[in-house]
Amino acid sequence: MRQLPLGVRLSDRARLSSFVPGANVEALAALNALIAPDGAGTLWLWGPAGSGRSHLLQAACAAVNGAGYFPLEELAALGPDCLAGASGLGLVAIDDVERVAGQADWERGLLFLYREIEAAGGRLLIAASSAPRHAGFALPDLASRLAAATVHALQPLDDAGQREALRVRAAVRGLELPEETASYLQRRHPRDMPTLLALLERLDVEALSAQRRLTIPFIRQALDPASDAPPASPRGGPGPARG
Repeated sequence: MRQLPLGVRLSDRARLSSFVPGANVEALAALNALIAPDGAGTLWLWGPAGSGRSHLLQAACAAVNGAGYFPLEELAALGPDCLAGASGLGLVAIDDVERVAGQADWERGLLFLYREIEAAGGRLLIAASSAPRHAGFALPDLASRLAAATVHALQPLDDAGQREALRVRAAVRGLELPEETASYLQRRHPRDMPTLLALLERLDVEALSAQRRLTIPFIRQALDPASDAPPASPRGGPGPARG
C-alpha cells in the first residue's frame, strides 16, 4: 500500500477492478481517460454519500505512480499549506473539496494549485457532494475554472448493483458471498453501500474467526447474537470459502 503525504493512506481494497459502475459507466470512462498515460486536465466527480466518490479517487491514486490523495474532511484543519508541492505529483486527487469552500486561504491555495497543474499539463481529480456551480466557492476565478472541468454525477447503485458490489468486495477479501446471502443483508439492513460494506467488513472478521462460510444462518447469528436461529457447530463444518 502506497504511503501518501501527511500520513494519509490508501485503502488496500480501493481498486478500479473492485468498482461496480452501475449507471456510472461514462464517469468511469472519463476517469480512465484521465489516468491514462496521455491523460491531462481536471475531472470533477460528484454524488451523494455511498456513490463511490472516495473509492474512485483512491483507486485512481493506486493506479498512478506518484499520486497524492488529499481528503479535505481530514486535512482541512491543516490549512492549504498541506498542498505545497502537490502540483509535481502524477495525479492530485482532492476529496470532499466542498469542505473548504468559502475559506479564503483555502480557495487561494486551490487556485494556485489549479494554475500550477494546468501549466504543467498535469491531472487534477476532485470529488464533492455537488456540482462545481453549487459547491459554494466565493473566489470567482476559482469557481469559473472549476466549473470548466469535466463533470460527471455519480449515481448510487440499485439493488442488483449493490449485490454485485458486495460479491466483488467479498471476493477481494477471499470470501464467497452467495446471491441469497447478499439479498438477506439488503432485506435486514439499510440499503446504502457504506452500511452494507461495514457489515461485510464485520462479517469478514467473524467468518475468519469462526471458520465459517457466509451463509444466512451464520450471518443471522453473527450480526444478531440474540437470534433464535444459532449457526450449526463449526466442528467438522466447512471453512470460509476463501481464495
